[in-house]
Amino acid sequence: MSETPPDPTPDKTPHQIPDEQPAAPTTMDIHEIMALLPHRYPFLLIDRVVEMERKQRIVAIKNITFNEPQFQGHFPDYPIMPGVLMVEAIAQAGGALLLSEIPDRDSKLMLFTSIENARFRRPVTPGDQLRIEVTVLNWRTRAVKMSGSITVDGKLVCDAVVMCQVVPRVAKKVEAKVETAE
Repeated sequence: MSETPPDPTPDKTPHQIPDEQPAAPTTMDIHEIMALLPHRYPFLLIDRVVEMERKQRIVAIKNITFNEPQFQGHFPDYPIMPGVLMVEAIAQAGGALLLSEIPDRDSKLMLFTSIENARFRRPVTPGDQLRIEVTVLNWRTRAVKMSGSITVDGKLVCDAVVMCQVVPRVAKKVEAKVETAE
């Protein structure tokens, strides 16, 4: 039997156009999330993306732990995740979806423009794992309207409709040193 020498050309996926963009990732770890979002501890409120459909839907996870700073004061004897942080988690998940489509995202920020119909249905406490599902309602070039819901163990704890807009990131101001003559 004779062996056929290996083909030196790389395998191509059937129906792939040569200059076609590779498929967007459908999951993200914390490092990939941090590459997209400008938020950092203690305000980065998503830990992992477990599902993503480009410009349509994203599902993220946030693990709630007792050592998070908000529980020192909200409330010391009965730690409850503030509702505003849950809405922020919805926006950050949507931001990961939105910013993954922006090629020059290092020079952009995503800002809230509205929050509608926010409802908080059950308390979230340390040990809970939030499943944050965000669905795009309306996608424009620089703005997105999204419906988000958060569940814990399959039970709805929060839902809201948020709008976000991508804006230019303002350059950092450099303070000039003023020298005095002696």
